This record gives sequence, structure tokens and C-alpha cells, in this order.
Amino acid sequence: MNKCGFISVLGRPNAGKSSLLNYLLGQKLALVSHKANATRKRANIIIMHKKNQLIFVDTPGLHKAEKLLNQFMLSEALKAMGDCDLALFLAPASDKISYYEDFLEEFKKLKKTTKHILILSKVDTISSNALAQKIKEYEVYKDCYEELYPLCIKNSKGLELLDTLVKYLPEHPYLFDEEILTSEHLRDIYKEFIREAIFDNISDEIPYESDVLINKIEEKEHIDVIKATIIVQKDSQKGMIIGKGARAIKRIGKGAREKIEILSEKKCYLELFVSVKKAWSKDAKGLKSLGYDLDKR
Repeated sequence: MNKCGFISVLGRPNAGKSSLLNYLLGQKLALVSHKANATRKRANIIIMHKKNQLIFVDTPGLHKAEKLLNQFMLSEALKAMGDCDLALFLAPASDKISYYEDFLEEFKKLKKTTKHILILSKVDTISSNALAQKIKEYEVYKDCYEELYPLCIKNSKGLELLDTLVKYLPEHPYLFDEEILTSEHLRDIYKEFIREAIFDNISDEIPYESDVLINKIEEKEHIDVIKATIIVQKDSQKGMIIGKGARAIKRIGKGAREKIEILSEKKCYLELFVSVKKAWSKDAKGLKSLGYDLDKR
């Protein structure tokens, strides 16, 4: 029987989890930003490898959760940690080891036999001597992880990593159709593309205090028509999203549209609106209205 299982990809905010998954998949599905805490929800990315089905679960970063939205994000990561067949912890090579130690504390609370692999990522950002020293630091915990895997996604060793992961998955029939890349709905993927364009084009706190509602998707033979609303918390933020002469929202729309067209392989007409929903991220009702249900944590 072929192998099939869920692989949770975990790490601190901005550790490169989504970048790794897009790299392994060979195309863009997961939201990527140089800013921390861009990913808010779990998302399944499905890769077929040598007749085995690897179901990766992209997760928000592990972090201290004080605000309600951050509590939801942390609960998403912890759920993924508890439900998987195998966990990957991404530790950028330049990071202090305490991030991994914090992960181990949470992982041991699960009281399960789930295994995990420690991926030392971004190894191209430090010298070979520094890398050797960092590996020695992590080897103190060699009884905790199955393997320590140094990785640089620029070196094209994705197939080798997939071979390694398959070894730890159970024999099981496929859980999803072999042809699909994700179990997420298109509207959720398009929402993330728009959010990513906001992160790319708007600075400061606005990306973290904004969200996106997909109002309508009309799929035609040669073009998709998408209407979406960007939600912000303050009137001043609405002005910044739109920008002088609507230049900012045009940049956001252009960036999102380009990503959508690459995925759909046809033209996209994207119409963006902006709406103010006062303090939506600060109360449970506002969060639930945008899909972040705290009651289901």
C-alpha cells in the first residue's frame, strides 16, 4: 500500500514555513511575507511523491498570544501539532535554540507518539563553521527528534526532503484526489493572495488590522470576475489602503491579480472595495464574522 499522512509545518512567525511549502509544491499557494504573523489559519497543501500522498498543513507561527486574533492563530498551530502523523519544526539557522525548546515543551504536552523532524532552514545565511556549531547545539536534543535536516530551498533538494518524510508516514489509502493541490476553497486562496498584496504594499500596522471578504467569484471561460472587500478597523486605515489618487489600492489589486492569474491560468478582473469595521480584531463577534471562530479553538 502507498503511504499517506498529515505533516504539520511548525515554527516561530516568519520562519519560512509557507516559502518551504510553495517550494516543495513547485508553485504558489501559501501566503508569504517578510513580515511576521502573516499566516492566520491552517491550510492543507497536497503533494504527490512517488505514488505517496503528503498532506502538508501550513500553520501560523508559534508565539505568545495576548490579543484575541493571536490566540486564534496559536490555537490553529497547536491543533495542527496534535492532529498530524508527522511534525516538522523549522528552525532558521541564525535563530537561538530557545525557539525549539519552547516547541518541545508544547509538543510533549500532547502525550502522543507523534514523531518530529527538525529542519535547520536558511543554512545559506550563516558560515559553514557557524552551521556546524549550531548543529552541535541542537544535538543536545537528539533523543527528541527523528532527524536533523539542514536545508536551503535555493539548493533544490526538495525531492530528497520528500523522500525523507515519506519514511515516517503510515501506509494508508489516499485521503484526497490525486489531481488536487489543496483542500482549500478557491475563495480562501484568493483571499490570501489579496492579503499578501496588502502586506507587500502597505506598511506599519495596517496589514495586521485588515482582512478580506470575497463577495463574489464568477468563473467564465476566459476570465474570472472577482469582487472582494478589504476590511480595516479605522477610517484613517481606509484612506491609506486606497491611497492618493487610488494608487495604493491599484497596486494591491495588480499584485493580487497577477498571483490569481498564475494559479487560474486565465485572465482575472478583480474589483476591490474597502470597508471600516470598527475594532473587528478585538472582539469575538468581529473575529467570527471574518471566519476566526474562537469557540472552535
